[in-house]
Amino acid sequence: MEEIHRILEAIRNTEQRSVLATITQVEGSAYRKEGASMLFLEDGSQIGLLSAGCLEASLSDYVPELLETGASRSFVYDMQSSDPLSWGEESGCGGVVHVTLEPVNDVLKDHLCTLKNYLVHQTDVSLIKRFSTDGSVADYRFLTSDRHQFGEWRVEFPQELWDLASSKKLLRSGMMYVTSMESDVFVHTYYPKPRLMIFGAGPDARPLAEFAATIGFSVIVADWRSTYCDRRYFPKAESILLGFPEESIRMIHSTPYDYAIVMTHNYKRDEQLVRLLSERQLCYLGVLGSKGRTERLLRDVPLQMKVHSPVGLAIGAVGPEEIAVSILAELISIYRKQSNTRRCYQ
Repeated sequence: MEEIHRILEAIRNTEQRSVLATITQVEGSAYRKEGASMLFLEDGSQIGLLSAGCLEASLSDYVPELLETGASRSFVYDMQSSDPLSWGEESGCGGVVHVTLEPVNDVLKDHLCTLKNYLVHQTDVSLIKRFSTDGSVADYRFLTSDRHQFGEWRVEFPQELWDLASSKKLLRSGMMYVTSMESDVFVHTYYPKPRLMIFGAGPDARPLAEFAATIGFSVIVADWRSTYCDRRYFPKAESILLGFPEESIRMIHSTPYDYAIVMTHNYKRDEQLVRLLSERQLCYLGVLGSKGRTERLLRDVPLQMKVHSPVGLAIGAVGPEEIAVSILAELISIYRKQSNTRRCYQ
């Protein structure tokens, strides 16, 4: 999942100065693609990765200077070169990577915190950056999917970019030529965290919630049994909902991009949950249990969407941890396909 969520959390909570790094263009093969970000903190710590370790050491050398001057800079790393003097070490990755470093001053921090608030409220946000001839960031503007805007754009904002945003043509990340500006701009769209709703808080739900949160899902756990549905068992979950199926589902404003797993191990409750959740038209709805049990459970339930069962990729998983891995592997696969679809030009 995108590191931007961890980065924004750190920017909001730290008192340290920091530098935001963003890949703006990739030519050929690279470990990460356009839009990938990481954060360098002044104490030397880092959040996120732009490469498999090839670029980070070189970029970190520039952090003290940028924190001192407050100026942004762009760098080009030719990973195609076999010459170890080309930028430091031969990596063999085979691509050219363009990276922009921006000190997070008070103004940028305020805008990044606004970005975080929109993402928390399930709103997509597109970023547009304009560069000066020296590679520094001249202007930037955030455009939300509900047409709000914020950022630092000192000249008139081109109507052409509004038109591109309206037509969904800003969803693909990278450099884009803007005719009215006679120059390229960098565009990238940030999406809310994918959300996984786990219905059933038994012991086998604990590793699923833990692993899902670790890889970047926003996790909701719901159950009617207070002995199971306890924060101490789900420390990384965003929300813990105690209530019967109809009560807990009413507490959630779901979207077509949400994922849900039903795993209460109570036949009647599972049946009720599947019926209620299928009405929400989620991205993914899965039921944990044997194929025969699920077929019997679904036999008399009017369904309005596909139900996945058995859940997870068929890796021969045994035990709660392996089952959690198989489920998340399937969810990641679906998430990536969905993300690619959303990023395609309409």
